[in-house]
Amino acid sequence: MSLSLTPAARAALSDWLAHERALNGAAENTLKAYGADVTGFLAFLAQHLGGAPGLGPLAEVGLSDMRAWMAHERSRGVSARSLARALSAVKGFYRWLGQREGFDPVAVLSVRAPKFQKKLPRPLDRDAARAMIGTVELQSSEPWVAARDAAVVTLLYGCGLRISEALGLTGRDAPLPETLRILGKGDKERLVPVLPAAREAVEAYTALCPHDLEPDAPLFRGLRGGPLNPRLISRAMQAARMQLGLPASATPHAMRHSFATHLLGAGGDLRAIQELLGHASLSTTQAYTAVDTARLMEIYDRAHPKARGG
Repeated sequence: MSLSLTPAARAALSDWLAHERALNGAAENTLKAYGADVTGFLAFLAQHLGGAPGLGPLAEVGLSDMRAWMAHERSRGVSARSLARALSAVKGFYRWLGQREGFDPVAVLSVRAPKFQKKLPRPLDRDAARAMIGTVELQSSEPWVAARDAAVVTLLYGCGLRISEALGLTGRDAPLPETLRILGKGDKERLVPVLPAAREAVEAYTALCPHDLEPDAPLFRGLRGGPLNPRLISRAMQAARMQLGLPASATPHAMRHSFATHLLGAGGDLRAIQELLGHASLSTTQAYTAVDTARLMEIYDRAHPKARGG
């Protein structure tokens, strides 16, 4: 599909992405995805309308245009999940553009996203999670590498970190404090308590690591001393789960999922778990921990000011 954006439309898209970066703290990967999704939508409009749309035609996009775009995307094999993501980006762009240009983007904002089943990694049970940490350590004959992999997986399960967050730690973070300050998605900062087991695992790794762990350099290193590639942790876990007879869903992200689910099962507060995970919304945490609606309403009732007579 040939793409021809008018200078005004190109400038508007650039300004919107800058707005998302500056005011909403969107990560670079998110901005890249937003840009690709909206650009694809504008490319369709150029073909659909018979010419590159300027700001005037963009303001006049109607429900039939939106339906034509969605039908076109599905006809070329775009999944419901991907289309829902693209529609969300288009709505965000139009919401901002409507405010800036003074038009009501109701036709775009009223379009319903296609339904799809959200897939989350299934949590491991407690015994399997502990076995995974121990078995990951057996995947390398190099003692410091074995200690490194065990330390990373312990952080995923013991602190609920994303793999990118664990590998984002620097030499300055060791030895680990009782509370870690983590910079998560969208540059959102949160405090995460560190269990003694996680501190001990990282200490075991740093004691064996042959590389100088400078304060500003990555804490976890590859064989040659560069930053640790997350694929190496995935491979170690893949080998470990095959030995343990665990399903393919036993991934690094599943360890974080297990942390949340086990914490909730032990009586943890859903809002506290939301903070620990760095989720922007409670509904994300609800889905993440597979908490049922009755439990969620119970938490809402306790937390809402009106429920407390406020």
